[in-house]
Amino acid sequence: MQPGRDPIISSDFASPPADRSRPARRRVTEAAVLSDHDQSPAEVAQWTCPHGRHAGHGCVACYHACADADPAHLQWEVAAWFTTERPIPIRALQDVHRHDRGLTLTQPSTPLVYLLSARVRAALGVEAVAGVVGFLVQNRHIVDAFTVTEIRAVHS
Repeated sequence: MQPGRDPIISSDFASPPADRSRPARRRVTEAAVLSDHDQSPAEVAQWTCPHGRHAGHGCVACYHACADADPAHLQWEVAAWFTTERPIPIRALQDVHRHDRGLTLTQPSTPLVYLLSARVRAALGVEAVAGVVGFLVQNRHIVDAFTVTEIRAVHS
């Protein structure tokens, strides 16, 4: 990391300082590691979507809202790591890639651990995360039971 840069909020530039005609872009990352310990009331509030659901549990209403989001909303890059009790069939993993909302479901090298990611538009990071995880809730035929272990939303 460069000295003086905040690891959570930073400015990223694609051109040298002399060529910058626009103000600095702020890269904002919202992330949480979800474990068996109870979250503080502030953490719960931070990760509760406008529909009253914790983003780690997913929200079908946020899932649909992200699909019909206002183009003026921020574009978020969302990642949600989750575990399952049973493996997700390869066919189901491939079907998610063909989904019309640009979702990607991959399996890192750890068995029964998966990564669901997407770029979505939403007013808030919590809505973006709840919407992406809401895909799993909406599509229980892909995975019937899951536990989200880590969530992240980034926009710039």
